[in-house]
Amino acid sequence: QVQLVESGGGWVQTGGSLRLSCAASGRTCSSYARGWVRQAPGKEREVVAAISWSGGSLYYADSVKGRFTISRDNYKNTVYLQMSSLKPEDTAVYYCAAALHPTITTMTNEYAYWGQGTQVTVSS
Repeated sequence: QVQLVESGGGWVQTGGSLRLSCAASGRTCSSYARGWVRQAPGKEREVVAAISWSGGSLYYADSVKGRFTISRDNYKNTVYLQMSSLKPEDTAVYYCAAALHPTITTMTNEYAYWGQGTQVTVSS
């Protein structure tokens, strides 16, 4: 089993930055693709960033491209999401997730493990 724990969420003004971290425990996730998925009130979950097991392949949703950066440290079993130039529409609960395969995926149903989520609120 894998446990994922997010940290780093909070409140920030428009244009600000936050860095989310997701630490995995239990079974190593170093060979799994990882992703950050967000869910805003009344909306479906959306994969905003994903990274392959090696970090060699990356995906960003159009809505965050150029503003968010996903990275991973397999030694620490941790994935990060650096968020800059934040906008009110980025307000959501952000979940980190792990797939059971090494290649990136943009499909939420391909992620087998999920964290509990961390709230990000961007005020205008």
